[in-house]
Amino acid sequence: MNTASLFPMFLKLEGRNCLVTGAGSVGEQKIRSLLDCGANVRVVDPSASLAVREWANRGALVLLQRSFEPSDLDGAFLVVAATSSVEVNHAIYREAQARGILCNVVDDPPHCDFYYPAVVRRGQLQIAISTAGLSPALAQRIRKQLEDEFPPAYAGWLEDLDGKRELLFSDGGDPELRRRLLHRLATPEAFVEFERGINQFESGKEVL
Repeated sequence: MNTASLFPMFLKLEGRNCLVTGAGSVGEQKIRSLLDCGANVRVVDPSASLAVREWANRGALVLLQRSFEPSDLDGAFLVVAATSSVEVNHAIYREAQARGILCNVVDDPPHCDFYYPAVVRRGQLQIAISTAGLSPALAQRIRKQLEDEFPPAYAGWLEDLDGKRELLFSDGGDPELRRRLLHRLATPEAFVEFERGINQFESGKEVL
């Protein structure tokens, strides 16, 4: 087992060409996550799931209903191998390695250049948990704990913080004072005040 540390980062996939081979229930999840990021998705599978076929019919992705061919990797930024054949998945991995293309063979950590983390999403706030493929179950349990710690209201709070940050930068002023103010605005106590304001607003709407 490789003990080297993983480099955590968030990739911008909007407009990048991504290939997924295998479009069953597992592949469908990977495809959906790539579409959510704005990637240009091409899928290769002789028998794709209903959802994937519907996405293709709407023009959300390109679906090639046949077996994988090495030329499918032409121009790809990354590839996810999710076929039901270990041999095919490993062949895709070897071809991707030869071309310098990032590859993830689903549920096969030794044949992955990157892993899908468990993710808590609150608008633009994303918290990713990875166990380097050692225990996805543990990553999922931690994700559930963090979902309780960071409620959905964090999405709106982050937008509010962004607006305040822009105002502070537009006003100029002392950089050190601005830094202290930004950190004070991002405290748990500040979130409680923000959430209280939402609740008061909702209560007011109910009265009206």
